[in-house]
Amino acid sequence: MLSGYPRFYIHSLIQKLEKKCLDKFGAAHEKAMLFPSERTALRCRQFLDRYYVKGRSQAEIPSLPRIAEYKITTDGAKLSYVNLFIVLFPQEAFPIAKQFWQHTGDGISSRMAEYCLRHLSNSERAVSTIPPADMADNSDQRTPGPNKMTKAKSSRYGSKNGFRSPSSPINGSKPLAEDLSDADHMTYVEERYGRNLASPFADRCKVAIRRRIAGIVIESDASALDHLQSSITLVGAEDNGHRGVGSLSEDDVYLFPCGMSAIFNTHRFLLGARGDRKSVCFGFPYIDTLKVLQKWGPGCHFFGHGEASDIDQLEKLLQSGERILALFTEFPSNPLLKSADLHRLRTLADQYDFAIIVDETVGNFVNVAVLEWADVVVSSLTKIFSGDSNVMGGSMVLNPNRRYYESLKQFMANEYEDLMWAEDAIFLERNSRDFKDRSHKINQNAEAVCEFLQTSGKVVKVFYPKFTSTKLYEACKTQCGGYGGLFSILFDSEKRAEQFFDALAIAKGPSLGTNFTLACPYTILAHYTELDWAKQFGVAKELVRVSVGLEDRDQLVKTFANALEALDA
Repeated sequence: MLSGYPRFYIHSLIQKLEKKCLDKFGAAHEKAMLFPSERTALRCRQFLDRYYVKGRSQAEIPSLPRIAEYKITTDGAKLSYVNLFIVLFPQEAFPIAKQFWQHTGDGISSRMAEYCLRHLSNSERAVSTIPPADMADNSDQRTPGPNKMTKAKSSRYGSKNGFRSPSSPINGSKPLAEDLSDADHMTYVEERYGRNLASPFADRCKVAIRRRIAGIVIESDASALDHLQSSITLVGAEDNGHRGVGSLSEDDVYLFPCGMSAIFNTHRFLLGARGDRKSVCFGFPYIDTLKVLQKWGPGCHFFGHGEASDIDQLEKLLQSGERILALFTEFPSNPLLKSADLHRLRTLADQYDFAIIVDETVGNFVNVAVLEWADVVVSSLTKIFSGDSNVMGGSMVLNPNRRYYESLKQFMANEYEDLMWAEDAIFLERNSRDFKDRSHKINQNAEAVCEFLQTSGKVVKVFYPKFTSTKLYEACKTQCGGYGGLFSILFDSEKRAEQFFDALAIAKGPSLGTNFTLACPYTILAHYTELDWAKQFGVAKELVRVSVGLEDRDQLVKTFANALEALDA
């Protein structure tokens, strides 16, 4: 594989920048990992201390994990300098460092790496510094890397519309790497012809994104209120004082570098604001969510089916005296598209004093209104909110009407860092302008394909909110919303799943929410080393997951029909 999903496969530009940092700061036996802030680097080092250093003798460790700071000056661009924080560690510790990178999502962006490489490659003046004493943690005799300073002739960047851009050389200067010259051209086109705002407007783009999310959430909540009573009848419960979220504002929306960063930091904020308690992972989750809850804090209780019987078990656990920090669930879940009984879980949360965090990435803001039942809603903006598959982002939305709102706000005032890289914000703002329209079309396309597959007689089961936990999903479905663009197909044998997948004439890859239809053998990709464990929760290796895009609806249905015909060939 030459590339892959950015949290699982470190982007090639980031790898190039890592090599430059290793050459400057590292030793022959070391590797490096790059972070956008001192705090994220410290958390990575603490993770290495816990899972690599602890339990080993000094003789077994070539060198202790340490941090170097690299200040790259940019000479006239919007940023006067960029600070890189480099975690250096023995090569044998890389798998553990990679876990931190994957689970937290707090590493640097590929666009940040490109920005730094551009200035380094064009002989910008770079200054390296040793971390301050409180960061270096001299108590364990961590040694800094070589302290080098390089000085070179400065160059300037600009563009015809009056602002200076990090990726638009003028005065005849040429990037040294061909892959960066492509980026020059793309930046010029984006900014010159108005598709993207210029780099200096990144802060305004972030405000626009936060306002867009808050507005859609409020609109969806109002839409859900219109048919709340009928939804409550469906789930067999009474309305115990439904509180809308009309008071939500952009100040209650926080942005992160990716969706997993939003989940990881939400858990971290709750631990800090409420103290160390175990959490609950309810329903079969996206792989890294469970890992975060298990590896940070005192651990978690896992209820992998996410059904009524699991709520019964959870209630017994709480009645026994167990006190939990929070319950994390997806709505609906990935890849089985199950919906949790949020009304019943909310009742337990109010009674036993724990927070509910809902990841609505699969459902998305347009289709479901879940903030009413949650303390926090997290989402991966990388997916359908963006759609274009060229930027990552995440969001966290606080419910202003819930009991932990003030304590979280107070804690986050000191702990939250805006780590979304400026150019990523610009692309994300541009991509999400037509988010609602794209969501509606994808809903219609996915429903048409699923209806066809459901009646084909050639698959064992179609996992889709219209057919899976339907009443629970519709209890939170908005009036104008649909069932989303994600579904999974179960076949009666691995061979038939392979035949279908190979014959399915669409893009193949491990993401979702793309503007084009995408399929993957989800269980084999996400749980290759734990197939038996996943199977006990209904996630079988004979499963193919599909994320529907914006193609012509009739052509999409025909594409799936052709793939089913391959089963009879």
